[in-house]
Amino acid sequence: MSTYPQHTIESAPEQSQPVLQQLQQTFGMIPNLAAKMATSPVLISSFLSVFQRVHSSSLTEPQIQTLLLTNAVTNAAEWPVAFHTALALKEGVSRADVEAMRHGRLPADAQLAALSTLARSLIEKRGRISGENQQRFLDAGFSAEQTLEVIAAVAASAITNYTASVTHPALEAQFEQFAWRANAA
Repeated sequence: MSTYPQHTIESAPEQSQPVLQQLQQTFGMIPNLAAKMATSPVLISSFLSVFQRVHSSSLTEPQIQTLLLTNAVTNAAEWPVAFHTALALKEGVSRADVEAMRHGRLPADAQLAALSTLARSLIEKRGRISGENQQRFLDAGFSAEQTLEVIAAVAASAITNYTASVTHPALEAQFEQFAWRANAA
């Protein structure tokens, strides 16, 4: 047996089962990464809670997917890059902007570029960003509150990105066309 089994609702620890049921309802499937996370009820419950909060923030879904894709690339997390590529395209982020982010570049869209820059800086500088960096984000039309919402998205991504790097979930068939390798960026 693998150190990190890929759980079903039935095989997961009892405390993880409601989270897997909710993910099944949300996505119409249980993402392989969540199936691995379910080994730890603490982790999967934390994951769901923080992602619900991020998705109920003042940021739009295309903006959130821009953040999550940028974070996955910055953290070299292969499964999340494929997953968030699919979701970003579904949410209307242009294919050109998605491809730019997958290659470690900024999107052409100015607001998405500001989001991507701030997220990457937060990760690379471990939260120690300059006032100038914050001001560029504000100058792009975002608020101080949204700066803090970006921090929540970076924290949410840490859960999925690190879990993917530790557990190595298989990529689902519907995301194979978006497969990405860490050395590609």
